[in-house]
Amino acid sequence: MPVHPHWSAAAAGRSIMWELTALLLLATLEKPILSLHPPWTTIFKGERVTLRCDGYHPLLLELRPISTLWYLGHLLLPSHKKSIEVQTPGVYRCQTRGAPVSDPIHLSVSNDWLILQVPYAAVFEGEPLVMRCRGWYDKVVYKLHYYHDGQPVRYFHSSANYTVPQARASDSGRYQCSGTMRIPVESAPMFSAKVAVTVQEARHAAAVRLLQVQSRRASLRLGRRVHRPRARGRGAGIALVRGCYRQPQRPETQPLAAASGAGFSLGRGVHHRPGPTGCGFGAR
Repeated sequence: MPVHPHWSAAAAGRSIMWELTALLLLATLEKPILSLHPPWTTIFKGERVTLRCDGYHPLLLELRPISTLWYLGHLLLPSHKKSIEVQTPGVYRCQTRGAPVSDPIHLSVSNDWLILQVPYAAVFEGEPLVMRCRGWYDKVVYKLHYYHDGQPVRYFHSSANYTVPQARASDSGRYQCSGTMRIPVESAPMFSAKVAVTVQEARHAAAVRLLQVQSRRASLRLGRRVHRPRARGRGAGIALVRGCYRQPQRPETQPLAAASGAGFSLGRGVHHRPGPTGCGFGAR
């Protein structure tokens, strides 16, 4: 039985409307927030950490129980719980129904005697930057040194965190720690792997900068826009060019008599009357 063309068109229209509705709903949802507990991105082999996925769910999507999708790289994990325990290194993400995928968390697993642990969350200017040098399964580290881009920045007699109270952009770089451990006698100095740390622009400064960029772009678009209303008579209409108004004048092809204060300018045989706003259309 042939399908009526109006029916197929209506079905296609409904399909497109459903797709647009889904896209609009997805665009209005925020990413779920993925957090790590404890908040360190490097752990020792055999240890486990907890990942938690928190997201916003519209009432429309809460009619059914909310399940969470977990990803390790491109692999979909079997759990659908809000929190999971993991010990495998890699890049983790989560997703709740109808929402975009979360930002990633990179988890590293080490088999070294000494590791430098830094927080998983972004560090912004003005906020404290905290890191810790940790011995194998929490053994005490003695003669502890912290290094920033190869230069020593802090010394402790034994295990202690290194804190920058108010981080700045210059605190970004590669950090490392070294120290000794008693296993059972004191060892030679051991070094952790280097870890990259990035201090991002302050939250309020980034927001102000974004507003300034958007305002500048809007001004450029307005300044370049040329508006020419439909003329109702000869010489009618006002043109906006680069933010200045001028009244179009009919070119005079005959020579004009010079007069004091007449304000005419001659350019390539065509005379123009200066604009009323002084935007550069008058005599040069």
